[in-house]
Amino acid sequence: MTLSHDVAGDGPTVVLLHSTVCDRRMWDPQVPALVEAGYRVVRADFRGFGDSPMPDGPSGDADDVVELMDSLGADQVAMIAASGGGRVALEIAAGRPERVTSLALLCTAWWERERSADLRAFGAREDALLEAGDVDAATELNVEMWVGPAADQAARDKVREMQRRAFEVQLAATEEFPQLATEPDVGAITARTLLVSGAHDVIDFREIAVALSKRIPGARHVELDWAGHLPSLERPEAVNPLLIDFLRTA
Repeated sequence: MTLSHDVAGDGPTVVLLHSTVCDRRMWDPQVPALVEAGYRVVRADFRGFGDSPMPDGPSGDADDVVELMDSLGADQVAMIAASGGGRVALEIAAGRPERVTSLALLCTAWWERERSADLRAFGAREDALLEAGDVDAATELNVEMWVGPAADQAARDKVREMQRRAFEVQLAATEEFPQLATEPDVGAITARTLLVSGAHDVIDFREIAVALSKRIPGARHVELDWAGHLPSLERPEAVNPLLIDFLRTA
């Protein structure tokens, strides 16, 4: 299966991988800026998000993304990834280091840590609301948890729409299949790496950025004092120059 995706612009390829609170529409503020800066921009919906249906068998997000890259003739790419999408990018960059030249991770998730009390409480509350059939409340819980204080109402509405769509696609599935993923050796990553965290984010993701900055060779960590979990949506006018400057220094 080829993930639902779109391509814009010409030049070196940049692949955008979305947070699992969102879908590929989260990158709407970045695509025009990256195209204007001279890049071919590819963004896709993971299975069960946006316009990509749920899998009909065991599947892996990293393999899906690499299959998409192959179909587009993108032998080497830069990757920009957010939250759960960052975990997919780490798997690709560590397992296939020759394919990824630059890696920008915004509030990335990672395997190697126990979840904080705040994150466990959030997960339990979300599960309870979904089991009770209250999708609206579960959606609002996610908006409040993941959208930082710098975001405007339009950004909040966009996250609400994307999260609601993900719940609709995933809850409609009649069968669940295993997600195939491997915990990578991040020390094998050769891509230039930028780790971005938000001072208003859940502590887990700030600590992940610090830990990865020590494990990935040459990685740089930047914390944004205004940001929550989705800085590219919260203040794109601040994040876009940061990302383009990083890509151009490759």
